[in-house]
Amino acid sequence: MTVKAFQDYYPDHLSHCYGCGRLNEDGLQIKTFWDGEETITVFQTKPYHIAIPGYVYGGLIASLIDCHGTSTAAAAAYRAVGRPMDSEPGLHFLTAALHVDYLRPTPLGVPVHIRGRVKEIKGRKVVVAATLSTNGEICARGEVVAVQVPDRLL
Repeated sequence: MTVKAFQDYYPDHLSHCYGCGRLNEDGLQIKTFWDGEETITVFQTKPYHIAIPGYVYGGLIASLIDCHGTSTAAAAAYRAVGRPMDSEPGLHFLTAALHVDYLRPTPLGVPVHIRGRVKEIKGRKVVVAATLSTNGEICARGEVVAVQVPDRLL
C-alpha cells in the first residue's frame, strides 16, 4: 500500500501552486507526510536552484518552508477534528505570515529535509514551526502562520 502525500488530497482546482501543486508541471511539486507528530518533506535540489556556486537560492528555501507549512496546517486541521483528508468539506490553508531565519548556506545538489511541528491550532489559524536541513545540519528555520481558505475563494 502506498501512502498518499498531503498534497495528493487537494482537489484539482487547488493543485496548481508553484510549490506544492501536483498539477503544476513546472512547479516544485513537494510531497509532505506525517512522521509521528512531525511532518516531513524531502526535496532534491537541482543545479538551477542556485544562488552562488554550490549553494541554494534563499527564495527556494522560503518557498519550501511555506508550502510545507500550509500542507502541514491542512493535515493537522483534519487530524484535530478526527477526519481523513479526503473528507468533505475540505480544509484548505493559505499563508498569512512567513518568517525564515537562514542559519547557514544550504548546499546545492543534495536532498533537503523539511520537518514541521504544529505549534498552535486556534479556530481557522494553524502555526507551524519548520526546519530545513541537509546532511544532518539545520540550514534554516521558519514559521508559517496559515489560515483556512475562506469559502468565497474556493
